Amino acid sequence: MSTNMAKTPTDWQTFTFEMTKLVTADSLLTTPEALAPYECDGLSVYKQQPAMVVLPNTLEEAQAILKHCHAAQVPVVARGAGTGLSGGAMPIEDAVLLSLAKFNKVLDIDVDNRTAVVQPGVRNLAISEAVRHLNFYYAPDPSSQIACTIGGNVAENSGGVHCLKYGLTVHNVMGIKFLNTQGELIELGGNVLDSPGYDLLALMHGSEGLLGIIVEVTVKLLPKPELAQVVLAAFDDVEKAGQAVADIIAAGIVPAGLEMMDRLAIEAAEAFAKAGYPAAEAILLCEVDGTEAGVHDHIQSVEKVLHAAGATEIRTSQNEAERLQFWAGRKAAFPAVGRLAPDYYCMDGTIPKAALPGVLKKIAQWSAEYQLPVANVFHAGDGNMHPLILYDANKPGELEQTEAFGKKILALCVEVGGSITGEHGVGVEKLDSMCVQFHQHELEQFFAIKHAFDPDKLLNPGKAIPTLHRCAELGRMHVHDGQLPHPELERF
Repeated sequence: MSTNMAKTPTDWQTFTFEMTKLVTADSLLTTPEALAPYECDGLSVYKQQPAMVVLPNTLEEAQAILKHCHAAQVPVVARGAGTGLSGGAMPIEDAVLLSLAKFNKVLDIDVDNRTAVVQPGVRNLAISEAVRHLNFYYAPDPSSQIACTIGGNVAENSGGVHCLKYGLTVHNVMGIKFLNTQGELIELGGNVLDSPGYDLLALMHGSEGLLGIIVEVTVKLLPKPELAQVVLAAFDDVEKAGQAVADIIAAGIVPAGLEMMDRLAIEAAEAFAKAGYPAAEAILLCEVDGTEAGVHDHIQSVEKVLHAAGATEIRTSQNEAERLQFWAGRKAAFPAVGRLAPDYYCMDGTIPKAALPGVLKKIAQWSAEYQLPVANVFHAGDGNMHPLILYDANKPGELEQTEAFGKKILALCVEVGGSITGEHGVGVEKLDSMCVQFHQHELEQFFAIKHAFDPDKLLNPGKAIPTLHRCAELGRMHVHDGQLPHPELERF
């Protein structure tokens, strides 16, 4: 996507010269070799080198960069660790990529209020490491937590294996500070019990860099539970495992984590992580935490439900090392599946738990029709599914087949009452699928919110919200006489 800025080399030469006055030489990258590592995020199917990458050292530098870009009407794409899987941090042509990698400090730990103030470049896992000696931790734990950063977690509203009980990022963030498109610092929330007015703090979660650049986050800390145990259950049928998920929730049990993997994912994870997984068509990992007495009672209830659901084998972790070993395979599932094929496409949709068995059956049917294997990994407790479609991009047409298969899965998620994303976001990957889930008036509301925060359309343009014409071209929306109800919205 090109903008109307910097149409001649002289324009960029002048813009770049002015940028050198704002940051140190090592904070400004402009050569093709230096820009190459930033051409995509974790969704490497889509690539584009930015015009330049800027890595500010201070808040003041970040503000100056945004003011400079705003004055020149240059778009800005924010980037954290680049672990996103929807193309949300993919650069666009004739734009500045603003990396927050150097904003990597834990600024404050407030034991009394059980909060920590961190910069956006702090890794997810580093928060828990910083407060471990205080017997606290930060609950959201995406599988990429060793690398992903808290700023990106807010931008995508990330979840993790423990989101069933402890919620997504939005439920564990007390406040943020962000810069708007003109470099103004805005604060939302903080160590306060309540804030009047609109819930703008929640609005910023999952906003994918379209509304502001996050520069500080206040997160909630939780005391470590007295005990945590994991039950591993094997099944000879994927649909039985899916039904067991619904049965556990129906029994009134709220596990700390409830994950599911199918045979292909199990085999890959076991070969990679040596977690000791049994051979099975599917396994469930159900973690219960709390007091020792409470955990003991709930574990017995979980085991009873799993036996009734047809589990062929049940193991319960007997110590912390075994608990972590059970989780090791699940945490390594995504990289492990990469050993099964030259490429894989990681999907992200959410469905009602009761629909899980039927959705799994349909995915298996389509897998056979498309002749593309699928490894299924789920945050089963909250219905967030991650089908991994295996393919070979070197084979003509196979990528296009994979994308078509993925879109059918997302349409199915909507059909059964779910959503096209649970935690990966929309980015560029799911623009067409947004047309399946949302109607015209809903998209117009998205555009209106974007306009209120970023009237010049400079922050991460072309991401997350499809134009109304795009949806019309896909046949998902009727446009009278070829005109949009609000023609100016086409420019987003």
